[in-house]
Amino acid sequence: MKPDDIAEVSVAEAADRFSDGPRLLADIGGTNARFVLETRSGQFDAVAVLRCDDYPSLLDAIAAYMGGAAAKAAGAARVRHAAIAIANPIDDDVIKMMNHHWFFSIEAMRAALGLDTLLVVNDFTALAMALPHLRPEQRQQIGGGTARGDSVIGLLGSGTGLGVSGMIPAGDRWIALGSEGGHVSFAPCDQREMDVLSYAWRERTHVSAERLASGRGLELIYRALSERAGAPDAAPLAAAEITSRALDGSCAVCVEAIDCFCAILGSAAGNLAMTLGALGGIYIGGGIVPRLGALFAQSSFRRRFEEKGRLSDYLAHIPTYVITAELPTFVGIGAILAQKLKLAHAGAPMLEKIRQARDRMSPSECKVADWVLRETNAVLTLPIAEIALRSGVSQPTVMRFCRSLGVQGLADFKLKLASGLTGGAITVAHCHVEMSDSDAELARKVLGNSASAALALRDMLDIRALTAAIELLRHANRVELFSVGSARVVAEDMQQKLLNLGIVSNYFPDPQAQEMSARLLKAGDVALVISRSGAPPELLKSVKAARACGARILAITPSGAPLAKLADVLLTLNHPEGNLNFVPMIVRLLQLMLLDILSVGLARRDTAQRGPDDDGGDDQPGTRVSGKLKFGGHLE
Repeated sequence: MKPDDIAEVSVAEAADRFSDGPRLLADIGGTNARFVLETRSGQFDAVAVLRCDDYPSLLDAIAAYMGGAAAKAAGAARVRHAAIAIANPIDDDVIKMMNHHWFFSIEAMRAALGLDTLLVVNDFTALAMALPHLRPEQRQQIGGGTARGDSVIGLLGSGTGLGVSGMIPAGDRWIALGSEGGHVSFAPCDQREMDVLSYAWRERTHVSAERLASGRGLELIYRALSERAGAPDAAPLAAAEITSRALDGSCAVCVEAIDCFCAILGSAAGNLAMTLGALGGIYIGGGIVPRLGALFAQSSFRRRFEEKGRLSDYLAHIPTYVITAELPTFVGIGAILAQKLKLAHAGAPMLEKIRQARDRMSPSECKVADWVLRETNAVLTLPIAEIALRSGVSQPTVMRFCRSLGVQGLADFKLKLASGLTGGAITVAHCHVEMSDSDAELARKVLGNSASAALALRDMLDIRALTAAIELLRHANRVELFSVGSARVVAEDMQQKLLNLGIVSNYFPDPQAQEMSARLLKAGDVALVISRSGAPPELLKSVKAARACGARILAITPSGAPLAKLADVLLTLNHPEGNLNFVPMIVRLLQLMLLDILSVGLARRDTAQRGPDDDGGDDQPGTRVSGKLKFGGHLE
């Protein structure tokens, strides 16, 4: 079966894209599990709907589907890639459904099914991906309003639960929002809804929008309105029966229950439109509303959508649509899977290198390799500590994994991987500047070295040491700066920042003056020492004098330097300058970056301490009150 909302591709194009077999797509709700095999782009075959209650686990349901005659005929045995849209938040490898008893590990299921790729996303994130492709005949507009092009789109879907999502335009593509907005607290808007809420409170201490604007919510509304109508002993009805009786007009309470349901959904849709600024329109999906047909169009939905006081005119211009397209969730999940596979293919040079090198790696390094192959995009944004945690290894193992691939470290690995994933971006890594380099090569290498070093600093920065450094400076009675050579300009810059922050600080460029000032320090003072090598004798002499006087030492220097051994708090900078080190360019930039981080950390803590509305009273800039820092300047 092929929905109309995906453009048809040629057989040759489909063969190229699906040469590794059809793709398994699943839409898992709290009641039903729907499956298809996408044999080529937008071509959905072997469509099946299975009841969740008929299977002990999702894996059993998938196995039953894949073993069916239709799936086998469509090529189920050749499936290597799959994607699941599920009515649940996706926070970790282990998924525990909120509207059903199924739970599973994504990785364990991938292994059990023998798949190369298993992608799991929120079902409404998948449905949202289909929205920009819907044609006018695949949606029914409810009320007025005109969609603004290239604007945010909102999505609500009522079924077993209440799904909420949105689409944000980003150039030539769209970004789908993962959301659990259906669980926001319900707020009644009239006496009828107050009575429904009071009834719901008997069953739940927290009543969310989903508790009412869903299939189960419709059943609760019916019970509440039956009691309100003087029939508290009325037999409960299932949502499907309530809908059926409302459509044929055989039950007045059912008709009112549907209207109340639609009004609540209208308020939720209006809230979403204002929250997202959804000038591209609000779309309604799910299994309930499309069945209501004209009854929904005549309900209180649109009136309640627009009833937002001063912003009613704003909402009157935003259109609302009911999705009538066939299999829209599969359109979205198929697009997400296709994008993931496209990125994986684009990044093949580095990924293929990992696959080829895996047999030569240690068992621990293989854990990192397997995680990177599964979570290719995630590795680009996570620091080394998080990568190690998710891979189940130590941070040194992550670095050994990188070196086994012939790269210089994690930052270099990320940049080479990102280069492939983004389709040919220039790789940025540390390169030696040579005397024979042209001016163009010189510029490329210097800028590339700076970018590479900044990323390396981000990934290798010891956050605990950073926090300790900020607190040390924050509580210092006085900060004395020490540096020689090229770091002098860095020290002068930091002194200016500290003074702007109201921290008493001094810096003397002359080494003899530095030693004299060091001997005047005392307990409660901090010596901030900045050195590229950490070895100048005159600098070490001043540091030892400061320690002897009881001052604390905060050092920015290489980890193995003599200065590092004298530090109470050490922020390490281990970076090679290269063979043309007559210009200590990279380390100076890193020193400035570290000091900027410290300065912003100090300013943030001071602002949090005072509160955003505290103007400091009558205290003068650069003073301390009761031992607390008073912020009296600006951070340049």
